[in-house]
Amino acid sequence: MVYREIKQAVTDIEIMFSILSREPEIKDRPGAQPLAIAQGAIRFEDVRFAYEPARPILKGISFEVPAGRTVAIVGPSGAGKSTISRLLFRFYDLTGGRITIDGQDIRNVTQKSLRAAIGMVPQDTVLFNDTIRYNIRYGRWDATDAEVEEAARLAQIDGFIRLAPDGYETEVGERGLKLSGGEKQRVAIARTILKGPPILVLDEATSALDSHTEKEIQDALDRVSRDRTTLVIAHRLSTIVGADEIIVVDQGVIAERGTHHQLLLKNGLYASMWSRQREAEEAREKLALVDEGRDAPNRNPPPLDDAAIASGAPANEPAEAE
Repeated sequence: MVYREIKQAVTDIEIMFSILSREPEIKDRPGAQPLAIAQGAIRFEDVRFAYEPARPILKGISFEVPAGRTVAIVGPSGAGKSTISRLLFRFYDLTGGRITIDGQDIRNVTQKSLRAAIGMVPQDTVLFNDTIRYNIRYGRWDATDAEVEEAARLAQIDGFIRLAPDGYETEVGERGLKLSGGEKQRVAIARTILKGPPILVLDEATSALDSHTEKEIQDALDRVSRDRTTLVIAHRLSTIVGADEIIVVDQGVIAERGTHHQLLLKNGLYASMWSRQREAEEAREKLALVDEGRDAPNRNPPPLDDAAIASGAPANEPAEAE
């Protein structure tokens, strides 16, 4: 057994060093300067991108997220929504066009400064097998315990943490398996609050949650995004009704854009998506009511008939026959 473990460890170490020695595909340009944030305005100018040359993903996307405003990106699966957020982080370089923040092309600034200016709340929050305090502090390593706890309070997870026997020293388990979906999302929000970035990206942050938890998380996200430049990649359209602008992406191009009400009046792709989601939600609500109706006889006593009322029988006893 020991021999087998040693051989496996040696193999793992070889793989680790091969990864560490690999040259990164995306490098800082010579003389790249740190990103200077004045307001945090984002601009996509005729952005084109393809993971493979034969299959373009974005085919000339242009839009702006003004400083302190919220812009939502929606569209069918595979339209290129999440690719937009990856390009903003410069995980890939563009095929054509450019992305600027406060007029600075993100290819001309250091990657470290670019990513330090952007906070992200993803759909699947990555948690480490450590304490809640450690996982929140991942947002900013030099934060004090008081700052970590304040971030947790603003993310509305402080109450849950204090009820736990070990408090902030509670272990979350591998990938956060000891926490619910809503609790993991609140940890991600607390991280972002602690980081305090001028730019916020929400990548389908509530799509995996139930409706009740989604509402609570959405309230917390609204507080976090206030006065920040916010880009929302949305699946559930109900979460972006209040966005300053909604951009509908389809097959790599912008199909529609406007506010929620403007897009509904156009009766186009967005209105069709909205109708389908509303119909699905109404169907779920009807099913829930049917299930409640089936359970009702088990929870409540049957109503009294006129004879029982006339006889003055107690509510839990049938009236005796005369």
